[in-house]
Formats: sequence, C-alpha cells, structure tokens
Amino acid sequence: MSRNLVQRIAFAVVAIPVTIAVIWWGGWLLAGVVAALGVLGTREVFDLARHHAIEPLEGIGYAAAAVIPLAAYGAMGPSAPGPGLAWYVGALWVMGVMTLAMRLRGPSGHPLAAVAITIFGPLYAAALPSFLIAIRHGAGIGTGDTRAAALVMFPLALVWICDTAAMAAGSAFGGPKLAPVLSPKKTWAGAIGGTLGAILAAWLLGTFVVNRLGWSLSTGQLLVLGALVSVVGQVGDVAESLFKREAGVKDSSGLIPGHGGILDRLDSLYFVIPAAAGLFALYHLI
Repeated sequence: MSRNLVQRIAFAVVAIPVTIAVIWWGGWLLAGVVAALGVLGTREVFDLARHHAIEPLEGIGYAAAAVIPLAAYGAMGPSAPGPGLAWYVGALWVMGVMTLAMRLRGPSGHPLAAVAITIFGPLYAAALPSFLIAIRHGAGIGTGDTRAAALVMFPLALVWICDTAAMAAGSAFGGPKLAPVLSPKKTWAGAIGGTLGAILAAWLLGTFVVNRLGWSLSTGQLLVLGALVSVVGQVGDVAESLFKREAGVKDSSGLIPGHGGILDRLDSLYFVIPAAAGLFALYHLI
C-alpha cells in the first residue's frame, strides 16, 4: 500500500466522523468551521496569485472570509436584519478593498489584479460553502438534529460517490479525455460513469435513507438532484484545476497529507453546495 494511500485513509478516518458531528450539531460550531476553512482556502487562492507576482490585500480578504459564514448563520434567526443589509456591507467592503489598494499598491503594484483576487478569494472559498449553513438551518431547524444533518450530508455523499464511480469507469474504459489540458486523467467515460453513479445513489439514498428520516423527495426530484450534483461537481473540480495549471502547481497547498490543499479537497463542493441549496429551495425544503 502506497504512503499516499495510507495518508488518505488516515485522514478520512478522522475527517468523516468529525464532519458528520459538526454538521449534526450545526449552529455556531458549523459556521466557525466553515469560516476557518474559508480563511484557509482564501489563503491558497492568494498563494496561487503570488505565482504571478500579484499581492492580494491579505488582511481585509481574510477578515471577509472569516465573517461571511458567521454572518450567514447570524442572518438565519427570525430577528436578524433583512438581506438588504448584506448588500450595503458588501458594498462597503468592496470600497474598503479599493481604498486600501489605492493606498498600499499604487499604479505599479498591479492594483486591479490585487483588488480582483482579494474580492474573489473570500467569495470563492468562504461565500460558496456558506450555503451549507442555509441547507442546515434553512428550514428553521436548530442544533443537534438528525433530519437536517441528513439533508446536508446527502449532496456531500453524492459527490464522493460520483468521484468514486468516475474513477472506476475511467480506469475501466479509458477513452477520450474530458479536459486534457486542465485535468489529463479525467475521461468522458469517467464523467458519464460518475453521473450515472450519482443518479443511482441519489435515488437509493433518497428513498431508503433521507425520506425515512422525515423528508419527502419524489423520484423525479432525486434523479434531478443526482444529475445536478454530478455535473456541477465535475465542473467545479476542473475549474479549480484551471487555477493550478495557470500557476504551474500540482496542488493548491500541502496542508492535508495525501490530499493537497483545502481547494483540492473542496473544489467540487464549492459548486455543489450552492447548487444543492438552490434546488432544495426550489423543492421548498429550506
């Protein structure tokens, strides 16, 4: 057994139960974990930018990455201010980023690129996964609830199954590459296999697990969810590879043994979580 595989297994043994426990409890604990991951992911985005001599405005970027998930949970309460406040705060933050760039970068310090990366990093690495909080607490469900935790874990499990099915199908059938420049190991056979695996898993898990915990998803809704998760998840995976190829690196960082960085581990989820939240809202579940 390779050292890389041993590291992956060891990480999974610890990470999976911890993830389930944090999602089950929810609340400020979940928001805090998403905030921490958001800051770490934002740091990796900034590090990728540095390969092109672009220096983001770190402090204000990290602050936004930490605040966004916490604010997302704070906004879930019945007495919380309306969503309109978020637009004003966001506008003030953008103005603050531009003001700092004017003061600290100047025309020769790539101010446009610095501002763009500073804004993009927290939006990508912190705002997108914050939709996890909307799924967990969108139906007004409090902390320590198995029913809500199951709804959150559902699309996460489908991503893992899609990845596994795609790897198996790609290894078994090979064939034309899906995105040879960005991700040379991925094939069309793998993409199709992953999609079919996710659709089948969505029906099985939805029918025999999620619905039995109190939800009422129809067969059609489950099939759409499986297809959506598989497609957007694979797009999210390849999209993150685009950044790494531009920077000329294999992994976004070496933070997680055997897995690379936060961006490498969560690339599919950055797309899947908001997409699933939107679909669940359309289904009137949250």
